[in-house]
Amino acid sequence: MNFDLKTLETDVLIIGGGTAGCYCALTIAENSNLQVLIADKANIKRSGCLAAGVNALNAYIGKGETPETFVDYVKKDSEGIIREDLVYSAAKRLNKAAKRLEALGLPIFKDENGEYVQRGKRSIKINGENIKPLLAKAVTSQDNTAVLNNVNIVDYLVKDDRVLGAIGFSLNENIIYVIHAKQTICATGGASGLYKPNNPTFSRHKMWYSPFNTGAGYAMGIRAGAEMTSFEMRFIALRCKDTIAPTGTIAQGVNTVQINAKGEEYLKDSQICSTHLRLYATVMENVKGSGPCFLKTKGITEGQQSELFKAYLNMAPAQALKWLEKNTGPAEENVEIEGTEPYIVGGHAASGYWVDHARKTTLKNLYAIGDAAGGSPKKYVTGCLAEGEIAATSVIETIETAQIHQLDPEKISKKISCIDHFFYNDSPLYSIEEVEETMQKVMDEYAGGITTAYTYSRNKLGIAAERIEELLKTAADLKAETLHELLSICEIIDRLYVCAVLIRHLEARKETRWRCYQENIDYPQKDDQKWMKYVNSIYKDGRVQILLRDLVGRDEIYEHTN
Repeated sequence: MNFDLKTLETDVLIIGGGTAGCYCALTIAENSNLQVLIADKANIKRSGCLAAGVNALNAYIGKGETPETFVDYVKKDSEGIIREDLVYSAAKRLNKAAKRLEALGLPIFKDENGEYVQRGKRSIKINGENIKPLLAKAVTSQDNTAVLNNVNIVDYLVKDDRVLGAIGFSLNENIIYVIHAKQTICATGGASGLYKPNNPTFSRHKMWYSPFNTGAGYAMGIRAGAEMTSFEMRFIALRCKDTIAPTGTIAQGVNTVQINAKGEEYLKDSQICSTHLRLYATVMENVKGSGPCFLKTKGITEGQQSELFKAYLNMAPAQALKWLEKNTGPAEENVEIEGTEPYIVGGHAASGYWVDHARKTTLKNLYAIGDAAGGSPKKYVTGCLAEGEIAATSVIETIETAQIHQLDPEKISKKISCIDHFFYNDSPLYSIEEVEETMQKVMDEYAGGITTAYTYSRNKLGIAAERIEELLKTAADLKAETLHELLSICEIIDRLYVCAVLIRHLEARKETRWRCYQENIDYPQKDDQKWMKYVNSIYKDGRVQILLRDLVGRDEIYEHTN
């Protein structure tokens, strides 16, 4: 494979054209003359977590609520371990973000008084099938914004802990892009595909989180020495069985309850309002033999059933098709539920880059937003938009002092060799798919996957760490015949780096803080006295170094000291 080399320069490079990336670019373009370049692995029109749409904005300050009560809610749900400053700064911008989406053309349901229809205290109903195309259209209409579609960014260009840009390759042409920028923003999303999924073989990508978000942004930061946080706070979704469609659409849409196979309502009052405890209660019902578990929908009205069909056709059509195939519906049978495999994500949970109040990472000239930024759970759509706005504002205010610096040619040559050497490897012992499946099996059995009811122990984590290290060496010898095979190899390597950090984070937190998300059978109880801390890490010289950080309050202004 012979690559052409293209070198580009821009004021701001945004890696990832999903929700946060688009909104960040839009904010910069509308409020400055800065040149913005978005590099997207897919096509910006249908990329990221919102590619298939969404039927609600689940981070919204509803009637009787305030940004302060939103912080309290997130803190309680997350067992106290959050960056209150980050949650609060995003909360103050949630409703503004919703209004902006509506102005861009997003249909938001309203009542007879013209008020948004709330699905809960912090959720409003939308018709969001085209939410991503609306964002993409707004971005691409800006004169000072350009988009590189179908370009996979592989690594940052770094010198003296300063990010100078990034390097990647086209998926359609034999081109390697070297992009230098004054400021770089990581908006690549979280990581799926680390663990063995619910559905095997050809259905394995039918999962809760976008299967194309493979932790690339995390891995680039890990390799560059950025400080990461809270990887041990995994996210595991409670979903409709087989289709992995959202359960909240039913639970909030028709106000139903969870029951076991005996028809018993098994949730306690303390578990109803807690995301991870609803999952934990369901898992425990299955462990003790009272499963499977269901959402009790049998007997709902025809009108409610019709609304559920519409809602799922809008964002998870597989669920509606499942009912149609069986000539049934939720009014005639209860909906079986199950937990998914674990994900590493900074929008629902708190995993990601350790950032300051402006969303700057510990690497100079690098920001992280959306699912890539840690410390701030329950951002969902509007919170990711808010973080995009916060980072954009900081960039506009500070970029005058930044300059474009070129990485040394010999270092660029090494980066290029790291990309194209896979075409010159000898035929390997293992295929790309075999390495992926082995990684998922290791994580499932030894690092708290579905098979073990999400539990893990120190001994098992030790085995997982050894196996992942072996797989990283194996992956370096994989061979690519096409650009898409090269992409698959890069994705496997990125996920393996994320796995290595995740394992050390799980091992470091010697308590069980979040049931199922982080179920340490060596330490089954919470330990507030010792562990009201953030578990952070830096990857250096091939080892994950664990750091413990103090909690940051709501009104504090945190800045990095390095």
